[in-house]
This record gives sequence, C-alpha cells and structure tokens, in this order.
Amino acid sequence: VQLQASGGGLVQAGESLRLSCVASERTFPTYDVGWFRQAPGKDRAFVGGSWYDGTMDYSDSVKGRFTISRDNAKTTVYLQMNDLKPEDTAVYYCGLTRGFHREAGRYYYWGQGTQVTVSS
Repeated sequence: VQLQASGGGLVQAGESLRLSCVASERTFPTYDVGWFRQAPGKDRAFVGGSWYDGTMDYSDSVKGRFTISRDNAKTTVYLQMNDLKPEDTAVYYCGLTRGFHREAGRYYYWGQGTQVTVSS
C-alpha cells in the first residue's frame, strides 16, 4: 500500500491549510486512518483519526480547530486545519491501521509526510 500526503506549506498564524492523503489500495475503505505529526526532536504524535466505523477522533491539542474527512471513493482522507498556531509546525504523516489506535507503532503503512510551517 502506498500513501501520498500533500498540501503542506508555509502559513501565518490564524490561517488554514488542507492536507490530503491518497491511498493506492482499493481496500482503503476497510482501514482506519490516522494523521500524525512530528516536530524536530520529538516523537511522532497523534493528531486525529478517521475510523472504519465512521467516527473521528482528535487529540486535545487540535480539537475544535482540525477536522478530518474521508472520501472512500477517491481513497482519500483530508485534514482541514484552521486557526493554525506556531506549535502546529511539524511534518504531518498519514497512516493506515486496523483498530482505533493513537500509537504510531500500531500503524502498518505511512505516507512520506508533508511539511507544515506556521509563522507567528
């Protein structure tokens, strides 16, 4: 399975970005999808998840600002990020797993990451 993440960039605080994660796998709709981010010197951290049963899950740090949506026909998951803050600066990754996991080690496949930089 190949995942292609895109949509990152350099924005100012308060602005928005939408990340996309496209999967090559036709069975994509059966997977749970997570978004993670990794800042320099830090571990890969859970941002949010689009679970197979249709529910969404968000970390407390992004709840109310970030929204995940999913288009199974396009094998794509989106991460809409609003009201971005400098502390959101990181490389963002999408991953596939089975089960509602917040731990990066439970993911089978990863995209290459897309850089998000938020200036103050």
